[in-house]
Amino acid sequence: MSWDVEAGATWHAVIVDLLARVNFALGDELPDEINKATAPIGLDVTIYLVDHEQQRLWPLPRQGKPPPPPMSVDGSLAGRAFTSVRTQVPDPDTAPYRMWVPLIDGAERLGVAEVLVDPPPADRTRFQRWCESLVGLLGHLVAVKMPYGDSLHRARRTRAMSAAGELLTQLLPPLTFSAHRLSISAVLEPCYDVGGDAFDYAVDGPIARTMVLDAMGRGLRAGLTGATALGALRAARRDDHGLYAMARAADAALTEQFPDLRFVTGVLTELNMDSGLLRYINAGHPPPLLMRGAKAVRELPGGRRLPLGIEDSRIVVGEEILEPGDRLLLYTDGVVEAYDQGGDRFGVERLVDLAERCAAAGMPGPETLRRLAHSVLAHQDGPPTDDATLLLLEWSPQAAERTQL
Repeated sequence: MSWDVEAGATWHAVIVDLLARVNFALGDELPDEINKATAPIGLDVTIYLVDHEQQRLWPLPRQGKPPPPPMSVDGSLAGRAFTSVRTQVPDPDTAPYRMWVPLIDGAERLGVAEVLVDPPPADRTRFQRWCESLVGLLGHLVAVKMPYGDSLHRARRTRAMSAAGELLTQLLPPLTFSAHRLSISAVLEPCYDVGGDAFDYAVDGPIARTMVLDAMGRGLRAGLTGATALGALRAARRDDHGLYAMARAADAALTEQFPDLRFVTGVLTELNMDSGLLRYINAGHPPPLLMRGAKAVRELPGGRRLPLGIEDSRIVVGEEILEPGDRLLLYTDGVVEAYDQGGDRFGVERLVDLAERCAAAGMPGPETLRRLAHSVLAHQDGPPTDDATLLLLEWSPQAAERTQL
């Protein structure tokens, strides 16, 4: 049937029916329940989830329909919708009318939705807005169902996850968060076999806090060390302690749990968006990079102390005044210490060059980090020997808008 964009009551009925259908639906039942709800208005919807590598988009199967093949994020129109967070229309004059709509939960990119309707709608602009609203709801529903079963997790995995990877990835927040005044993005590689890298963030009122951690060693033991530090830091932060007390809490937890001396390097930051004051502690870690405009202006050298887990009474909190629009890039040493076959190090210079080019192109934060991480992996000769984690804080409303439809 023709989809009448003026039929608000019909649209409302579809949304009500969809919410009723998915209330008790399992994760693997979502695709069929979605299409039962949208059938009365002639919409056919296929959900594609991005894999953890952020390289391919994988369709969620539907009963009685052979699944379409997965699509590459790079080089496909569906992938362009994912990377740009903008709806793509292949050919507006072809029936059925097709759109690729980004599937996001808040600002977290989950994949894309293919929306088909035949015949093409008369008012395509309004039709697109309605469909983007629908797919926005679907993104929330996928995220809500994710923790309660394994089918949606399996859809995003192309190989087995290690025990350490499973432990840490379940402790981490979403890769992207946006609010009115900032956007925070992160990425962690290798995504299936994390050693001891971790990241975290929290935004409350005008205060935005971030951290990147790198536990010594590899495998499950490093994962347990990183998880202990992350838990201690997060608990202290939620008890409203400042950076100094957070670092002390991590010292105490690591010393208590690992008497054989297990330590974690890391950077803890706290940005007051009302004043622009950035306070930070660097516990034996690569210094943060400050970007202004599309240029990396300097490394932040202050706030130095010994790694977490090694008591240091000389903790000094570094300070820097940021300007609206600034970017702060945190990373672990696995990024810059990746080597190619000839022994050439990826290095800070290469990281800065790529970050500046992405900034000059106005690329959204999550897409910037996806490309940086893939560049690090492509540079290496063979499997990674260390975790590589990046976190980008962008202090501007425009940065947040670039992560939204």
